[in-house]
Amino acid sequence: MLTNRSMNATGKRLAKVAFATLLMAGVAGCTTSKMTTGSIARAGKPTATMSAGELQGASESLGRTYAGDPNNKPIALQYASVLQMKGQTDQSLAVMRKLAIGYPKDRDVLAAYGKALAASGELQSALDAVRRAQTPEYPDWKLVSAEAAILDQLGQTPEARGLYRKALDLKPNEPSVLSNLGMSYVLEGDLKSAETYLRSAASQPGADSRVRQNLALAVGLQGRFDEAEKIAGQELSPEQAQANVNYLRSMLAQQNAWNQIKAEDKPTTN
Repeated sequence: MLTNRSMNATGKRLAKVAFATLLMAGVAGCTTSKMTTGSIARAGKPTATMSAGELQGASESLGRTYAGDPNNKPIALQYASVLQMKGQTDQSLAVMRKLAIGYPKDRDVLAAYGKALAASGELQSALDAVRRAQTPEYPDWKLVSAEAAILDQLGQTPEARGLYRKALDLKPNEPSVLSNLGMSYVLEGDLKSAETYLRSAASQPGADSRVRQNLALAVGLQGRFDEAEKIAGQELSPEQAQANVNYLRSMLAQQNAWNQIKAEDKPTTN
């Protein structure tokens, strides 16, 4: 089992890749899909549980509607979210950039714009957008958590953790915030602490599939693949759960990384 003490540089690198993909993408249930803590759900079936075919259908339908009315806020937000889920981050950002011009002071739009910027790797711009969306005298816990997640990716962990706790003060036991906090510990390589927060998140009322997929990741990164697949399979189809676990295995198989980590985790004898 990996700990923050024994996790080597390769393990931390894998966790960092996992955190970045989990934060801003989504589980689509295919081998090329990534996993995430936060994306806007489309009306009806949550995007986090859509298959690749369902995402394609949603993208085509929303795209046609968006083309006829690009300033329709709900449609543009949904379309940008689905595009992110499909990995089309540049197109998603273009949709949100146009919407932000039409709604320069709208908190929902600015928050989604910040998410699209972060998904495209423009972290400082994302941070600026999220901060512009915030109202200091009446802070929005969702924006506080989003700011914290971006700071985590920028390597500003103490500041990020402080904001996660502020978000929890504003919205106690909120599963998405607990999940993001857990993923912060994944990024650091402290998988035991990560699992503790993620299990707490998954046990809260209102916890969705994305939270459970994050827990599955933290468990899988510790080599407990059967348990990870069981967690992932609570809401996903067996094929989707298996695909996500296969994705984890492929990550950890890079350059025989998992065997290296296991070897270095064994106690040494004198």
